[in-house]
Amino acid sequence: MKNYLRLLSYIRPYTKTILTAIFCIVVAAGSNLYVPWIIKDMIDKVLAEKDMEMLNYISIGIVVVFLIRGIFYFGQSYLVSYVGQRVVIDIRGQLYRKFQRLPLAYYDKHRTGEMMSYISNDVAALQNAMVDKLIELITEISIFIGSLGMMFYLDWKLSLLTFAVVPMVGQAMNIFGKKLKKSGTMIQERMADMTAMLQESLSAVRVVKSFVREDHEIKRYDQENERNFEAAMLNIRLMSMLTPTVEFLAALAVTVIVWFGGYEVVEGKITAGALVAFLTYAVNLANPVKRISRAFGTMQQALAAADRVFAVMDLPEMIADKLDAKPLPKVTGRVKVDNVSFSYNEEAPAVKNISFEVKPGQMIAFVGPSGAGKSTIANLLPRFYDVTEGSITVEGMDVRDVTLSSLREQIGIVPQETMLFSGTVWENIRYGRLDATNEEIVEAAKAANADEFIRQLPNGYDTKLGERGVNISGGQRQRLAIARAILKDPQILILDEATSALDTESEKVVQAALDRLMVGRTSFVIAHRLSTILGADRILVLDHGEIVEDGTHEELLVKGGLYSNLYNIQFNNLQQG
Repeated sequence: MKNYLRLLSYIRPYTKTILTAIFCIVVAAGSNLYVPWIIKDMIDKVLAEKDMEMLNYISIGIVVVFLIRGIFYFGQSYLVSYVGQRVVIDIRGQLYRKFQRLPLAYYDKHRTGEMMSYISNDVAALQNAMVDKLIELITEISIFIGSLGMMFYLDWKLSLLTFAVVPMVGQAMNIFGKKLKKSGTMIQERMADMTAMLQESLSAVRVVKSFVREDHEIKRYDQENERNFEAAMLNIRLMSMLTPTVEFLAALAVTVIVWFGGYEVVEGKITAGALVAFLTYAVNLANPVKRISRAFGTMQQALAAADRVFAVMDLPEMIADKLDAKPLPKVTGRVKVDNVSFSYNEEAPAVKNISFEVKPGQMIAFVGPSGAGKSTIANLLPRFYDVTEGSITVEGMDVRDVTLSSLREQIGIVPQETMLFSGTVWENIRYGRLDATNEEIVEAAKAANADEFIRQLPNGYDTKLGERGVNISGGQRQRLAIARAILKDPQILILDEATSALDTESEKVVQAALDRLMVGRTSFVIAHRLSTILGADRILVLDHGEIVEDGTHEELLVKGGLYSNLYNIQFNNLQQG
């Protein structure tokens, strides 16, 4: 119950509201206890003794009790739902904040759809437990306790006989509870798999259609759907077995009541009305046990979801500020990489023994074959990952000793594949600096050679961009990304193959914007097309994670090594083209 208690701890900020709700639940549930007493008085006094005054009292009492019940029922439903919804929002918000703080290494190992499933499916399961089942649990426990008290008041010996079956009910719920939690875990995992598969398929819809793989994707989805169905049916089978098991044990208790109670009526020890009232309370006792067992089963499934959610919340944040981390002051762009090695896993290192120093305002280019470690260095500088060995310093301060926000605020990144949001052009550029004015955004767009095409869009800067900016070209997306970087005004730039996916015409426009962006800034350029880095102050050639050549374009051509070979291949391809 550790995680359920942890789940309930989220209610603490709403203690007053939940206590008021519990009071309403108890009063509404307590009103149900009046009905058996009405039956007792009807049989023993109204019918047996022809007491009309009692009949009047009973009639008035029914109206008053059910009016009170309606008022308090509204209170319980509204207040518990309010608290439940607030708690779910708090958990979902905390989980989202956790995802934002987790390092890229976590995202490398987990699918986007799986993470979406945590926030949607798993938290939805918690919502059911926190709202509907919590109301049901407290209501039925209140009826159970109230009915139990009335039963002992009417006949304590008959009550003790009835409760001989209670240990068997408890054992049944314990056995089924363990199985239900296990099946609940399976349901949440299968749901996560299905959500992940759905996200992958829909996000890659162009690839699916280009390869005519619609039927293949439908088959994959049907398979995941079927696996989810099988997990759900296992849970349903267990729930379906739990309820009749509990009902059968309750029937045994009712049998004892009928026989022994009938015997006491015959012997004149209790009245017929008292026995009927006792039986009604016993049924009231059986129904809560049955409903509690159902709520218990659902809550076991919710606990499986809670296990998954809290497992994510408890993950260590490997890339985080040290306790004594200091803000990085305004930088000039001086960077030193000293004997750095890094591995994404325990296998071969991605880079090893990398060392170089960059002066403010210099342009440093990284070239080499695919997998040489170029992008790895770009990921280590803003501390998306921590180095395994060595150190990276900015202005003489180790990047691990400064706050992440102060480091990353001074680094601008223009990636190969630009990610835009489904908002307006204003909003996408303003992402670079949230307090920027419209005038500053327009100036940034002009500097990025983007203003002209933006004004030709249907609504200009107010145009809503589709998901990932699919309704504009790749070159236009890159220019918006450059405008975003210009608006941020960082002193250090990382250009990760920013023009490699563009056609020749778009590349020229984007490269012109990049050249303007790099003026006066320290720039790290990962280059696929070597023509874009001919003017670099320094070119580092990487192969198998190591720097194998270092120099300017002219110096490297003279050496006749890997760089010269790569350049000649590209030059010959251009001539043949």
